[in-house]
Amino acid sequence: MFKGMGRTSQAVLVILCVLRTVKAFEMEIIPAERIVAQIGDTLILTCNTTGCASPSFSWRTQMDSPLGGKVSNHRTHSTLTMNPVSILNSHSYLCTVICDSAEKERKEKSVKVQLYSFPSDPIIEISPSLVAEEPATVTCKIPDVYPSDHLEVLLKKDEHVFHKEDFFQDESTSTETKIVTYTFHPKAEDIGKEITCVARLPIADMDFEPKERTSSQKLNANFGPQNTVITASPGSSPLEGDSLNLTCVTQSNPPAQIVWSKYLAEESIQHLIRNSVLSIPNVHFNDSGLYICEVINLVTNKTEKATVDIIIQGAPVITKLSIEPSTTVQEGENVSIQCSAESNPPPKIILRRKSDNANMGPYSASSILLPSVMFQNGGDYECVAENKFGNSKSEITLNVKYGPKNTMITVIPTDALKEGETVTMKCTSSGNPAPVISWKKKKATGESEEISKNATLTIQNLKSQDLGLYECEAYNLFGKEEKAVKLYIQARLEEPDQMIPLIIAFSSVLAVAVPTVAILIYVSRQAKINGSYSLVKALRLKV
Repeated sequence: MFKGMGRTSQAVLVILCVLRTVKAFEMEIIPAERIVAQIGDTLILTCNTTGCASPSFSWRTQMDSPLGGKVSNHRTHSTLTMNPVSILNSHSYLCTVICDSAEKERKEKSVKVQLYSFPSDPIIEISPSLVAEEPATVTCKIPDVYPSDHLEVLLKKDEHVFHKEDFFQDESTSTETKIVTYTFHPKAEDIGKEITCVARLPIADMDFEPKERTSSQKLNANFGPQNTVITASPGSSPLEGDSLNLTCVTQSNPPAQIVWSKYLAEESIQHLIRNSVLSIPNVHFNDSGLYICEVINLVTNKTEKATVDIIIQGAPVITKLSIEPSTTVQEGENVSIQCSAESNPPPKIILRRKSDNANMGPYSASSILLPSVMFQNGGDYECVAENKFGNSKSEITLNVKYGPKNTMITVIPTDALKEGETVTMKCTSSGNPAPVISWKKKKATGESEEISKNATLTIQNLKSQDLGLYECEAYNLFGKEEKAVKLYIQARLEEPDQMIPLIIAFSSVLAVAVPTVAILIYVSRQAKINGSYSLVKALRLKV
């Protein structure tokens, strides 16, 4: 019972005991104890721990030599990477781990790295050319061997060993190419038999493969190269996109080295590959040309060449569509539009303007010359190249910049107006870039005053002070053009219903003096005849 509880209350006290198994601090090194590695390979040593939350790792060699590798520490393991493995890595490596616990436990393990190098088969050479009963020298080269004091070399004729040599007394401390040379007198019956060089690197306590490498060469007369030919598949005129294989075949002993090259412009040569087969997947027109197979016999010191002319066929490809001096020009410049394409057979090229606005039909040529280009020449131009395999199209746009042209003024309404009505004058103009339009009005002093920057000018509640000369100016970077309209005074009789129809507005270019004077004379004479003269009560506009 607990204090404060009621009589009927009961309390049960449950005590939970959690048992936790704590792992002991342990470590291991992988690979364990000993590892055999080939010089030039990559070797990774890993030091693992268990039972320690925050271990500290360190690596060293037993002789305190440089590690010769890169250390990477992680939460519960550490790695030592040797890439590539070299002679300097031939050590016993120790990994030390200190567990950062209260006890500061320390553990250490080592692994021995043993190295070897036996990377390739022997190279066997027989020189000079074998002739029966004359001395011949066999040379066997074993590249990059280590440790060479375990190397054994046998020279065999078919299955018969005729020479044996070892390097047990060699004291080399690095990889070396070992050479065994032996001179003998071949007999006539030896021609056609195989001379074999057997190289062995038997190290009893080192587990690696192979421990024996061999190379062979037949005893026969060295000759060639000769009768060198090239075969092309599927042929010397493949279609664009096909895969082309050029195979060079020659007769030579020993086998000749084969070098492919291609003639380029100006008699230069592009070296390609050293292989008997030259493969070109998905051939293109620029793969056309003269290919050369050069075969070289390093023993006879002779060479021979064969050539094949490859012509790639297919639909045209447009390689150039250009406008000179630029796609954007000013009216009056000299312009040249050029189109070129490549294909086999040669393409027919048609360069034309897509729009007929300028009355320009198709051109059966690869170029268009536009001396003193006009704005009407601007637009999209299309180049079409075609042959029996298909066609190709490309477009380019000529942008001609020019000053304002065809500036016009439209006045609404055109009938006679009365004072107090509304008149609208709209100014339009073409140009590239689009002209900026503004309106000015001639003052009594003769100066012009800007009254609007809109293309449309509206005069509401027309009054006598609105009369006068209105000028529309169209402007862009390449020039300007002006037009004008003039509102005139109209005379009438004092008596009602006897209005004299007169033209009171006239629009023109700035040179409008003669028509203006004629109209004024006419108005004055009519007023005198009818006995009265007054300001405008109605207006008529004409553009």
